[in-house]
Amino acid sequence: MVDRSFADPALAALYDALNPWGPGDDFCLGRVMGAESVLDAGCGTGRLLRQARAYGHRGRLTGLDPAAAMLVLARSNEPRVEWVLGDLRSQVWEAEFDLVVMTGHTFQVLLGDEELRACLRAVRRALGVGGRFLFETRNPAARAWETWTPERAHRVYDELGEVVRVWHEVEHPVARDRVTFTETFESDQWNAPRMSRTTLRFLDAHAIGAALAEAGLTVVEQYGDWGRGPLTPASPEIITVAAPA
Repeated sequence: MVDRSFADPALAALYDALNPWGPGDDFCLGRVMGAESVLDAGCGTGRLLRQARAYGHRGRLTGLDPAAAMLVLARSNEPRVEWVLGDLRSQVWEAEFDLVVMTGHTFQVLLGDEELRACLRAVRRALGVGGRFLFETRNPAARAWETWTPERAHRVYDELGEVVRVWHEVEHPVARDRVTFTETFESDQWNAPRMSRTTLRFLDAHAIGAALAEAGLTVVEQYGDWGRGPLTPASPEIITVAAPA
């Protein structure tokens, strides 16, 4: 099921404001611009592929997302990209892409082992010879969820210029490799706050490597931050580039 923060059109419209363009987007855009055909799995509002078109990418760009509200935004902002409603288990591509990207920590919504296996097998099937799979996940050793508290609320503006307050709250106790939290949206223009509940999976580098290997993929690059720093226990991210084995 798609989280409410992505399924509700009013909340989906806030995504880019809550997640402004940053170093991770620059990193991924560089890889996209160097590939002839790209699949963005979990493309959201489509801003990565939209920016690639704006920068002159002339090849095939395909965005895949299960949230219709997000794809409405993507299509309205860039009609020159192929936008597909669904996920890696509902769509099949055979050796059609030079690059598959999974950004915005989308990898962490793959909660079950079988779901993870199926999605990674689909990525492997979609990659052509010499293809690459780029994704990132939060490093569990850095324990990012400990900062997801109501005291760290964000203020963004909706399309009418009204202030929306957004905060997170983690449900305790935290499971072995899963963190469940709520995301609350509140505006003076709404009758009541709107809440979305999400669970994310935090896998370490060893578990990631094992899952990739089982799907016929192997790690060829791995970093701990978007500046290509080494992966350490303090690194905020596990940024992985994999290739067909």
